[in-house]
Amino acid sequence: MKNSYTILYDRILVWLGLSLSATGLIMVISTSIPIGQSLYNDPFFFVKREIFYFFLIFFLSLIFLRTPIIFWEKKSKIILITSIILLSSVLLIGHSKHGSYRWINIGFLHIQPSEICKISSFCYISSYLSRKYKEVRNNFWGFFKPMSVVIIQSILLLAEPDLGSAIVIFFTSLSILFLSGAKIGQFLTIIFISIITIIILIFIEPYRIKRILSFWNPWSDPFGNGYQLTQSLMALGRGNFFGQGLGNSIQKLDYLPDAHSDFIFSIIGEELGCIGAIFILLMIFTIAFRAMYIGKRALEKKQIFSGFFACSIGIWMGFQTLINVGAVTGILPTKGLTLPLISYGGSSLIINSVAIFFLLRIDFEIRLRKVQAFPRGTK
Repeated sequence: MKNSYTILYDRILVWLGLSLSATGLIMVISTSIPIGQSLYNDPFFFVKREIFYFFLIFFLSLIFLRTPIIFWEKKSKIILITSIILLSSVLLIGHSKHGSYRWINIGFLHIQPSEICKISSFCYISSYLSRKYKEVRNNFWGFFKPMSVVIIQSILLLAEPDLGSAIVIFFTSLSILFLSGAKIGQFLTIIFISIITIIILIFIEPYRIKRILSFWNPWSDPFGNGYQLTQSLMALGRGNFFGQGLGNSIQKLDYLPDAHSDFIFSIIGEELGCIGAIFILLMIFTIAFRAMYIGKRALEKKQIFSGFFACSIGIWMGFQTLINVGAVTGILPTKGLTLPLISYGGSSLIINSVAIFFLLRIDFEIRLRKVQAFPRGTK
């Protein structure tokens, strides 16, 4: 006998998203109290903002979960143009932090256009593939057109400068075009040019050379260029397997910079240990693989836009997590990228949550079509 009702949403994805968001809120509370007291004389300054973002996300869910995916496919060009305008505006009216112009302040909100740029890029490329699928596979210019848009965005991101976001967008876009069946020779050409460009960008900026040198041996300058990484490694080392216990971190007490944002994984390792850190990473990567699975199902149903959009979200979240953890553990040079759904940051948290809403909507439409194709009570 078949069940009398059909579940029209991905329960695994919902629970994983809620669990990660709750974990992120708990860790932001744990890590931000010292810095909130130090900077704003209010230990709950960042906590209040994080809770406000969660209320905003709740209202956004009422919009995104009810909006058909076809709407975003049709509006992908407008969304892309808007993100490029925001990227340009941040260079003119942006708020500087640590020497980078990445934020536009609008009252209580601090908008980071690079986060919006990520989802808009993947939305546009997915829309392009739904229209020019054969052209991308058979024609170099069909492949180069979407990449030219990514190159323009990357140039604007590098002007901020924000090399980390540019790498994430570039890698994810290339991956989606690879999944679409573009020729391998085109990738080799783009990858070769990209490697040469990154090397040039590193050598023309002295601070990037220092980051590379400090990444290789942070202990040679533990109170200078290697300070953040050495403090991060000490936090991870103190955590051992089972951690010091929630709230018992020492490194978050004004020793480790950005302990509540880019380097929150270090405090997770210190307080929850190796076991807790691995468990959180498993949840993030399960979401990434779940996104790829949803994308695969959509492509099987000939829903090209939905399929590639879901896959791009999965690749993006997985790749950004790898870069964040790699930087925190000293495997990769330090980059200003958040840990998805965990790190403090309004724009990052909102955009990552919106990405989850897109996945749920895509999955819902796949399940709904299946129910409509096979009425209740039939096989």
